Amino acid sequence: MTTGYEGHDLGLAAGQRTFAADVALGLAQRPKRLPARYLYDELGSALFNAICELPWYRVTRAETGLIAGHGRAILSSSGGFDRIIELGAGNGVKLATLLAARPANAATLHVDLVDVSRTALDSTVRSLRALPAVSVACHEATYESGMERTARVPAEGRRTLVLFLGSNIGNFDPSSAEALLRRIRACLGPGDALLLGADLVKPVPDLLLAYDDPLGVTAAFNRNLLVRINRELGADFDLSRFTHRVTWDPDLSRVEMHLVSSGAHEVRIPGAGIGVQMADGETIWTESSYKYRLADVIDMLDRAGFEASAQFLDEEVAFALTLAAARPARGPRLLNGGMTGR
Repeated sequence: MTTGYEGHDLGLAAGQRTFAADVALGLAQRPKRLPARYLYDELGSALFNAICELPWYRVTRAETGLIAGHGRAILSSSGGFDRIIELGAGNGVKLATLLAARPANAATLHVDLVDVSRTALDSTVRSLRALPAVSVACHEATYESGMERTARVPAEGRRTLVLFLGSNIGNFDPSSAEALLRRIRACLGPGDALLLGADLVKPVPDLLLAYDDPLGVTAAFNRNLLVRINRELGADFDLSRFTHRVTWDPDLSRVEMHLVSSGAHEVRIPGAGIGVQMADGETIWTESSYKYRLADVIDMLDRAGFEASAQFLDEEVAFALTLAAARPARGPRLLNGGMTGR
């Protein structure tokens, strides 16, 4: 395997300035909020990996199982792929599982990893290290800028498969999710495809337990965002004054994570040049996770310029992988006879 790190557009100084500006903007809103992408510093990434091992958070195991069971069909779809772009590298286990389905004599596969977390990129590279005939380039970047950067690299006749797994699409509100999918589609050409992982609507107690586990790992993951602001921006958040709260909004079909203030107090954030007044019971909204129905996933992809060709379902966990081709022009969707599952 060969590896290259390219274009760190989130360098230390620039990244801290962006972080400070986003923190100041978010905490000035009503309700207060912080972008979920900042949950994933080095410690946050480690805590999330621990969450994925918890018995109450079944998404990762379900998705990995689907990839293991259908990896060969995915990779051979429409004649196979020469390049893979993964948005949100995670720890690399799912990508390594998919690539393990390649034939032993397969030609070199070019892999582009896109993630805001250098820790996640490094972890994925380690997961792929033992695989033969794989060339890896890492992009420490947002989904949008990383995807657009890879699109500037000459394709040289390669067919590309984009992986957007882990139900990361659920962290975007519906309009933003569709806009992101449109931007991904704009970077692809004929014969390219997208593999999208989406968590589905399930019983409310199961949803709440997945985001508020009895061991408190998810609570630590959430509160670590305040630790990061203290460390990087010199803030004085007192963690003992904030508790983790999870709610389900049935009308918007989303789980919300909040940090709830105990008592009225002021927080100073010198690195962002602000002071923040917290009222008793006031919340900071840190993450939304939208849940889908199968038809919603297909419709969303269709509106963004993709045509679903296969859908793989874990019915017990209520999780779906959807393989969709980049549609060259508006046309009828492939549904009858084109959808598979289990």
